[in-house]
Amino acid sequence: MKKNKCWVVKIGSALLTNNGEGIDKQLISQWVEQIVSLQAHNIDVVLVSSGSIVEGMKRLGWNEKPSDIHKLQAAAAVGQMGLVQAYESLFAKYNVQTAQVLLTRDNLINSKHFENISATLANLLDFGIVPVINENDTVATEEIKFGDNDTLAALVANFLNAERLVILTDQHGVFDADPRKNVNANLIDKIHFNDEKLERVAGKTGGALGSGGMYSKVMAAKQAAESYTISNIAWGREKEVLTRIYQGEYIGTLIHC
Repeated sequence: MKKNKCWVVKIGSALLTNNGEGIDKQLISQWVEQIVSLQAHNIDVVLVSSGSIVEGMKRLGWNEKPSDIHKLQAAAAVGQMGLVQAYESLFAKYNVQTAQVLLTRDNLINSKHFENISATLANLLDFGIVPVINENDTVATEEIKFGDNDTLAALVANFLNAERLVILTDQHGVFDADPRKNVNANLIDKIHFNDEKLERVAGKTGGALGSGGMYSKVMAAKQAAESYTISNIAWGREKEVLTRIYQGEYIGTLIHC
């Protein structure tokens, strides 16, 4: 199957909000510049951005993530404003427009919704617009949630038949042991998505700010591979991370098909 020259770039909450301090516009501006560079090389880019709940918590003055679903939904609604403002203002410096797309799992399993979303994204990309996708936390419940934006990004890569999924995180990639416990842990620079070692070494524990963890990122890469999409899991603060991946460098962990 011919791959679309499209990248799905997912950015995690802890990275995007500087570990909960608030939206890191300086860091986002670096990714924006690189995305504009990718567009100049005829690569369409779709952003899947976490961070709305964490940004909302900061704006509301909450120090701890609430367990009540309605408080989380309120925080997401408040924080989403900050996210879209940040992306819109930073891309505008390059005369690139952005669009907000909020999804639930139901949107991707309902055939009519699926067709509409596909058509909308296709048109946005044709116009040179960068879609900024997030889970619609203000309406999502446990029954319809993706669970984490890693899964959402993989599903978006599937239905766009994307060439590559890049998951930017606060970790350097997948290691052959837990680097927090083993100083001799080595970064895995390249691995096949079906290698049994991949899932085993990822672990299942998420972070305090996000909902995923390395395990969800590995599982997202395996999901993306269903459409023969190559994945990179990389440290988002790596200098010129997207540009260097485009140039063929092994940044973080490359999960191939």
